[in-house]
Amino acid sequence: MRRRRHPEYERNVFINCPFDDEYTPIFEAVVFTIHACGFRAMCARSRLNSGEVRLHKILEIISDCRFSIHDLSRTELDAASSLPRFNMPLELGIDIGCRAYGDNQEQKSFLIFDRDRFRFQSYVSDIAGQDIVNHENDPERAIGRVRDWLRTETGRTNIPGAKAMQSRYAKFRSALPSMCERFELDIFALTFADYLRVLGDWLTPAAPPPRR
Repeated sequence: MRRRRHPEYERNVFINCPFDDEYTPIFEAVVFTIHACGFRAMCARSRLNSGEVRLHKILEIISDCRFSIHDLSRTELDAASSLPRFNMPLELGIDIGCRAYGDNQEQKSFLIFDRDRFRFQSYVSDIAGQDIVNHENDPERAIGRVRDWLRTETGRTNIPGAKAMQSRYAKFRSALPSMCERFELDIFALTFADYLRVLGDWLTPAAPPPRR
C-alpha cells in the first residue's frame, strides 16, 4: 500500500548518525542548525515505541523526510567486538534506494558526512561520485556544513550565515542549563524530545510587550 506523504515532508531532515556520548556534541549542534534554519530534525530517537521493529521504523522515517544527513565517520572497529559499525552505511543505502525507487521521492537531498573527505573510499567505495563533506569531529564545522547545505538545496534567503549560526549556538548552549532548570529537566539525561522542547522554546521569539 502506498503511504501518504508526511505533512511536513518538505521540512523534515532525517539524521543517520551514532547515538553515544562521544558523538553527542556533533548531534546536538546538527539538530540545533536544522531547527534554526527553519527545518525539523527526525531520527531513530523520534519514536521510542518498543512494539515497532527498528528497521521498519527507520524505513518510515526515511520516507517521511525530503532531506537526510548521513554521518559515516564512526565505521571503525568496535573495541569490544572488533567488528565495524555498519548501521550508518546501511541506512544511507536504504535512503539512496528510496530516492531511486520510492513514489515521489526523487527530490530527496542528502548530506553525507565523514571525518575526512576521502576516508570513505577505503570502506564504501561504491558511493564515490557522491559529494562527501568532512566535519573533522568539530561541532562548529558541522554547523557550517549543515547550514550551507540547507541554504543551497532550498534556495532560502533568510538563513543566517555560518558564523552567525555558530554564534547563535554558543548562546543557546550558555542558556541551556538555566532552561533545563526551568523545565525541570536533567541536562545530563535529555531525551531527544526534551532537547527539541528546550530548543523550540529558545528559538521562539518572545512576544512583544502589550501596548499601553
